[in-house]
Amino acid sequence: MITYYRDPDVLVTSTGVRMSGRDYRLGDLAEVWHRQGRRSWSAVAGRGALGLAMVIPVLVGLLGIMVALVIDASTATTIALAGGGILIGLAAAPLADVLLEFVDRSYDRGSRRREIWARVRGSDVLLLDTDNAQRFGQIYRALQRALDHDSVPRA
Repeated sequence: MITYYRDPDVLVTSTGVRMSGRDYRLGDLAEVWHRQGRRSWSAVAGRGALGLAMVIPVLVGLLGIMVALVIDASTATTIALAGGGILIGLAAAPLADVLLEFVDRSYDRGSRRREIWARVRGSDVLLLDTDNAQRFGQIYRALQRALDHDSVPRA
């Protein structure tokens, strides 16, 4: 028996599938397909907020430098404003690294519900319902590999 995918809730092997607490033999799955739900705008808005959080310190730093160069102030004030602007801009680099990690994770999770369906003994059965895009892709590919393996003629 070959194991194509395993996690605490899902098992896909060369002989069968366990999803949603139910077991199915590969031969019972007459047809398998997937569906995507509607986009979660809160996930998209969260990514936008992360993008703004990365850009705002750079913009504030640039604004500080521009103000320092435009206003007619003493040399010490000009240097303090320009230096502060540079420091704020430089502080954005480590912040951006942390925020980019959150953006990567949000894309792994995805912004839609994803479902795997199968026709089992004439009935349509929901095998999996998740909003984790990466996990969905791994499970769906594993299921396809298992079904392809199962369709190979055996001697």
